[in-house]
Amino acid sequence: MQVLQCALVLLLVTSHAMAENEPHPEPQPAAGALPAAQQVSLPATPHPHRVIDKKFIAVMGALGAAEGMRYSTRTLVVENEADAGAPWITSRPSHPNLIAKGAVIYAAELLVAYEIKKPHAWLPGDGTIRKFWWLYPAAMASLHFKNATNNIRTTPPSGCDPSQCQSR
Repeated sequence: MQVLQCALVLLLVTSHAMAENEPHPEPQPAAGALPAAQQVSLPATPHPHRVIDKKFIAVMGALGAAEGMRYSTRTLVVENEADAGAPWITSRPSHPNLIAKGAVIYAAELLVAYEIKKPHAWLPGDGTIRKFWWLYPAAMASLHFKNATNNIRTTPPSGCDPSQCQSR
């Protein structure tokens, strides 16, 4: 993982350095254009960057739904295994604690996605980074959906009927 992080930092630094070394040509006036003294300059209006848009809401909503589905299905699996008398379940999880932990994790993921999508003047290669803000939430949503599907398909262990598991 550290090798991947080092490679990413190296890629960002070199792309920024290469972009600074490229010559920026001076704009040439078009044929029939007004001389510079007669041209009217418009005031520079800052273009606000919308961070929370439809795509952001859709991607983060899918991530939230996937995480909620995974937490719910995993809790049901643990409760059903405890009811069946599985010896590896020593205690039932506390629902308020699970909800609080899940909410904190989701809030952190939401904040990170927001900060990545937001423009930063101090960050080299900011435009490139902002284009890929959705990669982590989309990848994690697919993993959570897959995990939830596997939780739904959970079957009792082979060789152990529910009546046998309860007697242990």
